Amino acid sequence: MSDQPAATLGILGGGQLAQMLALAALPLGVQVRVLEPDAEAPARLCAEHVHAPYTDPAGLDALAACDAVTLEFENVPVESLDALRGRVPVRPGAGLLARSKHRAREKAALQEAGARTAPFVVIQREADLDGALDRVGGQGILKTSELGYDGKGQVRVASDTDLRQGWAELGQVACILEGFVTFEREVSLAVARTADGRLAFGPLVENVHRDGILRTSVYPAAVPDGTEARAREMARAVAEGWGLEGLLTLEFFQVPDGDLLVNEVAPRVHNSGHLTQDGGGASQFEAQVRAVLGLPLSDWSPLLPCAMVNYVGVEGAAPDWAAIDALPGTRVHLYHKAHRTGRKLGHVNLAAPDLPTLHQRLAQLEQLIP
Repeated sequence: MSDQPAATLGILGGGQLAQMLALAALPLGVQVRVLEPDAEAPARLCAEHVHAPYTDPAGLDALAACDAVTLEFENVPVESLDALRGRVPVRPGAGLLARSKHRAREKAALQEAGARTAPFVVIQREADLDGALDRVGGQGILKTSELGYDGKGQVRVASDTDLRQGWAELGQVACILEGFVTFEREVSLAVARTADGRLAFGPLVENVHRDGILRTSVYPAAVPDGTEARAREMARAVAEGWGLEGLLTLEFFQVPDGDLLVNEVAPRVHNSGHLTQDGGGASQFEAQVRAVLGLPLSDWSPLLPCAMVNYVGVEGAAPDWAAIDALPGTRVHLYHKAHRTGRKLGHVNLAAPDLPTLHQRLAQLEQLIP
């Protein structure tokens, strides 16, 4: 890429996603600058680390000097976006972030774009609890409208008493009540879009969660024929309807009749897409960098069957790293974060020549990671 002018990408946030974005950007000739208040930010190891609060004027000036800015988390302070407006392209932009960071707005905007979701009711005050459970089918999940992730900020409810207790547990903040969905599997797919409207898609990945945190992702997903095409069309409708610039990941429930319901949306690279790092094709991280900077962009499905297992901190237990390294097809990705129970500390990707071999080795790998 020596014939292309050097570019600098700014990132709001310096965690493991920013670290992996920076590692994908460097081979493209792109320098990366992250604004992150944590002195031990994982991305500091491979990017210029502007160590300051997200709203720091000098730190935002440093980002404004980049060719474009992207993000690794959606709960960016509004003040940061206001300070960058008109000075540097921020992709995804403030309008899309306002939708995706607020579950009620997100659900409504998904439906407006033509995507199906679970039935839901917006809960903003105590009076909204009356009859809400009946309107979503008699049982559901109460979720805070903002900030919840990895199973946090949500309570499953099956009675009016559960609903009222759950709302109290969540601090009586704005919530949505989603109808409980009986599904066969959870899948996800990412879409990238450049500022001039070029689109590309990631693979359809099958996901399994444990204690509200993603445990494994597998490609290809074991879904009925036509499922990936439907997921792509839904992703296309959302990307174009929302004016996406950058990358957006959609999480779906595949219900028994084969249809897809959008569960959640993330305006960035996603944990379920980490397996694209080692499947033989381009990664989701490279796709986001390319989309944000307007570089040539194409689909990034893996060339081999592949999987990922998350490494989450467990008290008194650690992965058997020697055995993991000895298992064919594995590649370890550590985030250089201090150990804490329940914290994502890394992941292990696994690639294999065929699906039976992949599933056999994946079963072995899961035994090696608590």
